[in-house]
Amino acid sequence: MAAPSMAERRACWAARDRYWRCLEECAEDAARCAELRRSFEASCPQQWIKYFDKRRDYLKFKEKFEAGQFQPSETTTES
Repeated sequence: MAAPSMAERRACWAARDRYWRCLEECAEDAARCAELRRSFEASCPQQWIKYFDKRRDYLKFKEKFEAGQFQPSETTTES
């Protein structure tokens, strides 16, 4: 698999940014952003999609943790 060209990378990043913006504006209601998700998946290599999804999950966790909103699960607190 050849590396994406600069234009393909920019298209991928733009599709990712539009999808993430939709998720922020729609309060994480992924159903309302389904079309943008399909565009994101069509514009990016599968490995990049997996990475970006994990990255977003991490960034959301970090945001909650730093704001003091993180609540450990009961199994974590009992061990």
